[in-house]
Amino acid sequence: MNMIKPVAIFDAGIGSYAIVDLLHRKQPQRDIIYFADRANFPYGKKTAGELTDIMKLTFKRLMRYDPSAIIIASNAPSIMVFDDVKECCPVPLYGVFPPLEEAERKSRSGHVAIMGVASMVASPMGRAFVKKHSKRPENVALVNASSMVELVESGTFLFDPVKTQAEVDRFMADLLGQYPAVDTCTLSSTHLPWLKSFFEKAAPQCCFLDPAESVIAKLGKSEEGSGFIQGLVTESAGYGVQDFKNMLGKLGITIPLDIIPANESQTFSK
Repeated sequence: MNMIKPVAIFDAGIGSYAIVDLLHRKQPQRDIIYFADRANFPYGKKTAGELTDIMKLTFKRLMRYDPSAIIIASNAPSIMVFDDVKECCPVPLYGVFPPLEEAERKSRSGHVAIMGVASMVASPMGRAFVKKHSKRPENVALVNASSMVELVESGTFLFDPVKTQAEVDRFMADLLGQYPAVDTCTLSSTHLPWLKSFFEKAAPQCCFLDPAESVIAKLGKSEEGSGFIQGLVTESAGYGVQDFKNMLGKLGITIPLDIIPANESQTFSK
C-alpha cells in the first residue's frame, strides 16, 4: 500500500462501509482504511470495559497503517467510552453520535426515538446523552434495535429481502405501539442505514435520520491521496470472512481485503 494520510474507519462489521462510501463520494481523492471487526460483533452486547479494551487494541492495529485520523463508526462506543479512549489515540479521533437535535427540529409531534444497540440504549451514558442534547428528554425513547443490526451483519437484508421487510414491519409496529407519538427516528447504529428503505416502507409516516453526514463534515476536506480503499477484516466462528466477501460482492464493492487475526498476539507477531 502507498496511501497518503489515509482516514481509518471501523465498526464491528459491514455497518461502517456506509460512511466509507459517503466519504469516498464526497472526497474521491481521500485514501481510506476500512476495518470490519467481525470478530467483536456485536459491539452492542459489550460492556463499557470491554469496549474500552477493543477500542485501544483497534487503535494499535490501525496505527500500523499510519492514518491521519480514525473514525469510530459506531454509536455504542462513541457514546459509552469515547471520552475514556480519546487520549489513547495518537491521531484525531471522531465518533458517530445520534443526530438528536436534528431529529427534534424535524419532528412534528416533538416525540423522537433513538434506535440503537442494546448496550447503548440501556446505559447511563445513553441516558446522559439524551439529557445533554435534548430540549425535551422526556419525549425521547431509547429503543433497542439490536435485532435489526443482526439483519444487516448476517446478510439477510441482501439475500432475503422479504424476510427482512417482515421483521422490520414487526419491529416498527412494536415501536409505534409502545410510542405512538414518535414520528422521527435516528438510525443510531451504522448498520441501520442499510435498512432505511425497509424502515420507510414499514412506517412511511416517520422520518429516519442517518448520522453519517455530520461525522464527514467534522473531518474536513483533503485533496491528498489517490482514492484508494484498503479493506481489513477479522472473523469469528459465527461471522466468517467468506460471508463478508459475499456481502461485499452483492453490494458491488470491489476492494482489496486483508484478513487480520483476531488474536492480539498473532496480530503483532513478527
